[in-house]
Amino acid sequence: MDPATLIGILLAFGALVAMITLEHSSVMSILLPAPMILVFGATIAVGIAGGTVRDTIMAFKALPGAFRGKITPPQTVIDQVVGLAETARSSGLLALEQEADTVNDPFLRDALQNIADGTDGDELRMLLEDSIATKARSARSAAKFFNSLGGYAPTVGIVGTVVSLTHVLENLSTPEKLGPMIATAFVATLWGLLSANFIWLPIGARLRRLADLEVDRMTLLMEGALAVQAGSQPRLLGERLRAMIPSEDLPKVNTKTLPKAA
Repeated sequence: MDPATLIGILLAFGALVAMITLEHSSVMSILLPAPMILVFGATIAVGIAGGTVRDTIMAFKALPGAFRGKITPPQTVIDQVVGLAETARSSGLLALEQEADTVNDPFLRDALQNIADGTDGDELRMLLEDSIATKARSARSAAKFFNSLGGYAPTVGIVGTVVSLTHVLENLSTPEKLGPMIATAFVATLWGLLSANFIWLPIGARLRRLADLEVDRMTLLMEGALAVQAGSQPRLLGERLRAMIPSEDLPKVNTKTLPKAA
């Protein structure tokens, strides 16, 4: 679990509370139900209006993943593929059918099953690339939905402020009430900006990043599976796959444990 999104959002709201406290104000001054209902309710509503019902359902289904953030280290993927290469080298490609039954990842399981069935390498590459493209399109659609909410929210907040200021103008005959009423009017704009920059846009960016990482993982599996099918030597396969990964994403090698040159 990678809690970056949860930590970031909590820190952002913590900084807001700290500022309010240092200004000798009260957090309750911005926790007003009317503007919050308008901003959150109308923002989600126009987000739904900008897509399809299915887009909305899929986006909110993807929402828990933004906070859990399950990320598979590239080295784990490489070790798994190298292990499959060793199995294929020692027992033949048909042995991968048994390996497929023990794999939880549907993408890798399908790849291994196709290899065991004797699917042509070019056809298998096309099939796996289509699977990757479909997965990426679905994940990025969820990210796009929350990014769109981040775009709508500030404008919805301004709408709420305009509505409240209209009410202020109706009460010019009571000057002593104008100050609190104007302050309340701007709470809608505040929540529009807060929800966009503290919630919706970070979630959208997070889902997009997770989608990119998942595509990278699936691409690594695809290249590994195709190399296994081609009979690649396990050690060379591991080196090839590691060459596809930025060095900072791989575990550091402890040079003290390496054998010294004679």
